[in-house]
Amino acid sequence: MLPPPVIHYLKSHNYGAIQSTRPVDGGCISNGVILWVASGETFFLKTNRRAPADMFAREADGLEALNTADGPVVPRPLLWGDDFLLMDDLTPAPRQKDYWPEFGRRLAALHQHTNLQFGFAHNNHIGSTPQPNPWMQDGFAFFAEQRLGFQAQLAYDSGLLSATDKKSLDKLIARLPNLIPAQPASLLHGDLWSGNAISDRHGAPAIIDPAAHYGWAESELAMTTLFGAFPEVFYRAYEETRSLEGGYRSRFPLYNLYHLLNHVNLFGRSYLEQIQAILRHYV
Repeated sequence: MLPPPVIHYLKSHNYGAIQSTRPVDGGCISNGVILWVASGETFFLKTNRRAPADMFAREADGLEALNTADGPVVPRPLLWGDDFLLMDDLTPAPRQKDYWPEFGRRLAALHQHTNLQFGFAHNNHIGSTPQPNPWMQDGFAFFAEQRLGFQAQLAYDSGLLSATDKKSLDKLIARLPNLIPAQPASLLHGDLWSGNAISDRHGAPAIIDPAAHYGWAESELAMTTLFGAFPEVFYRAYEETRSLEGGYRSRFPLYNLYHLLNHVNLFGRSYLEQIQAILRHYV
């Protein structure tokens, strides 16, 4: 069943009744469906009856923050509730010939939007896991406490992370200032793996399903390599647009510990070997 507020919204905004729907594959946390309405337009609806009460509201906040003139395209949030989010349908077209270099340039431009503090206006979610975003001046403290430390404690409390691995992780956290260069707080998508990089109706770069916050730009680039790296031309175009500290790719495993820990919390111990390999390398 479609949420009644969605049906009412479409009718009250003169789009007419919903004529047909089509489920969309690919969602690990929520369900997606395309809605065709009487006016001939289409909309994208995400639903999740088990979603935390504020998950979709915070996702809408993230989409609005990421809607910059120079960044990748994002869908416009239209209506949301505890268990749904209605958005514009980007109607992805085949990617433009220069999709990947343009994506690199646009992501670099997005990261040029900076803040004096790390965090975000609201806490949100990474997948369905809470993502705390208190404003903090120190990027190292923010990543240590609100990213690695938070996820590690969740995994430890649920019996997914051993005391030995948590102790190693604590040692690594203490070394972060010696392993990672100081960086400004950049506006990030926050969950930028290949599945969240799509195109709009013109084939231009677009991003969906954010966990938006202000954090280290290198951490965003790191996640683009976690489940199959983006093409090399993407990274070259990014570097041509926004300078990076030398050797930034060697630091990717450090940043990706956050997402690997989150995947342990979401999906179980199958990601522990990758975490342990990173810990062995650094500790």
